[in-house]
Amino acid sequence: MLLGIRSSIDNIDAALIHLLAERFKFTQQVGRLKAEHGLPPSDPDREKRQIERLRSLAEDAHLDPAFAEKWFNFVVAEVIRHHEEIADGSGSDRA
Repeated sequence: MLLGIRSSIDNIDAALIHLLAERFKFTQQVGRLKAEHGLPPSDPDREKRQIERLRSLAEDAHLDPAFAEKWFNFVVAEVIRHHEEIADGSGSDRA
């Protein structure tokens, strides 16, 4: 029973990694577009809207909204770092 549950957890972890990789492919595209058009790496208004949206989704899913916000802030910090690297020409296509 424990092994079966852990196997399910492992499968979910693998899916999360693949989803994050896919997400970062899109954020890299955003970073390139922002650099081409001279836009700043971060978009505080969008980030605020996303936090509100994700907190609501978390509540609906019975997940701690504060955890969802912490996760999002962690991911956004990495995205902004990538956008800054792209803008200064030191970025790669790897997330």
